[in-house]
Parts: sequence; C-alpha cells; structure tokens
Amino acid sequence: MLPNVLRGVLAAAVISLVPWLPATAQDKGEAGQRIEWSDVRLLDGRTLKAEELRGRAVVVQIWASWCPFCGAQNPHVQKLHEATRDRGMVVLAFSIDRTEEAARQYVAKHGYTFNVAMHTPQVDQWFGRRRAVPETYVVDAGGRVVLVHRGEMFPEDIAALARFSAQ
Repeated sequence: MLPNVLRGVLAAAVISLVPWLPATAQDKGEAGQRIEWSDVRLLDGRTLKAEELRGRAVVVQIWASWCPFCGAQNPHVQKLHEATRDRGMVVLAFSIDRTEEAARQYVAKHGYTFNVAMHTPQVDQWFGRRRAVPETYVVDAGGRVVLVHRGEMFPEDIAALARFSAQ
C-alpha cells in the first residue's frame, strides 16, 4: 500500500498525462466556453441553485482530500471565499474522493466554509475530464470560462482571482 502523499503525487502525474482523450472531452472547460449551470447538491445537504450561480462570477476547484497540492491550495481558496462572498463571487469545489464521507471529514477537519460538492458526470459536461489535480476555473457573470489553471496555484494567484468578483 502506498502512503497517501505518494498516491496523490502519482495520481496527479497520471491524470495530467492524458493527451489521448477525445477532442470533445478535451475541448470542454477551456477559456471562452459557455457554462449552463444546473442545481448542485452540496455535501452539507443544501442545494446550490442554478439561479444562484447565473449572473455571478464562480471560482470552481476540482480537488481531492488525498492530494497534497490541493491541501496546500485549499486554505487560500477559503481566504478567497471569505474575501469575496459579500461581493457576489461564489466558490464551488468538487471533490473527486471515492466517498462523500472522506470529503466531508476533510472539509470539517479544516473548517472550510466554501461550497463543496462531489464530482458528478455533470461536472465533466461543464469542464471536461480532469487533466490534473487540482484544477481551477473561473466562470464570469456571463457564464463564460475566463480562466483555466491545472495544478496548484500560488497563494497570490488565488488571491488575485478576487478581481473577477467585480465583473
């Protein structure tokens, strides 16, 4: 059995090496693509309604509790959420953990309050198949993907995402 950190590193490396995906899967989630939101069931039992996402900037992160890069990035995503939630920005994270319980325990342990849901086929419809962990997207108030970042972001880069809240 591999240690969690090594599993995370190996998984991130494998996921990032998928040039063989069909073009239709790879083209999704690229800058300029339009996202048609639907309701999202959150881990805390609430439903984030599509109406709450439309017309607002949304930072989307795809992550996993076993991913060391996600672990380094998530505290900064929390800070972004706290700094922008009153300015209309929504932070929405999708866990790729195998179980809801693993994701729920991780979120509770770290005290994260941003919106967290499990990864579903709908997420692949919006953003295509994962190519790295974490992946971060910004969808502007008009529903267009305006930023795509695969892999860990520096804290100052996450903080800079707040500029999209003013749109």
